[in-house]
Amino acid sequence: MTLKRINPPELAPPSGFSHAVTATGGTLVFLAGQTALDRAGTVRGDGVVEQFDRALANLLTALSAAGGEPAQLARLTVYATDPEDYRAHAAEIGRVWRERAGRDYPAMALIGVVRLWDQEALVELEAIAVLP
Repeated sequence: MTLKRINPPELAPPSGFSHAVTATGGTLVFLAGQTALDRAGTVRGDGVVEQFDRALANLLTALSAAGGEPAQLARLTVYATDPEDYRAHAAEIGRVWRERAGRDYPAMALIGVVRLWDQEALVELEAIAVLP
């Protein structure tokens, strides 16, 4: 399986995402949206950075259970109840990403939403990975 991250020089340099990702020779894993829920089903984390950290940990736990690892993420969608707050904390969120997932970024999008399924949730992550 090969993932190739494509960032054309004609586009603005990406920061915290890749413009495109191609995948060949693998199995797709569709990862359901994950929020900052703990094992008991309670949202944890006082702000968007703490909630992103827990949501990413939950997403990577599901990916690991499917036999994958962070480098195999090809697509990530971030749903945020306050995109401006998310953007204001982008550097901290980037540090969380690098600590948990490494330096490679999938193709990504941030979508602002009115609310998430769990009313206390500030952020939800869903992804597609490609496993060998």
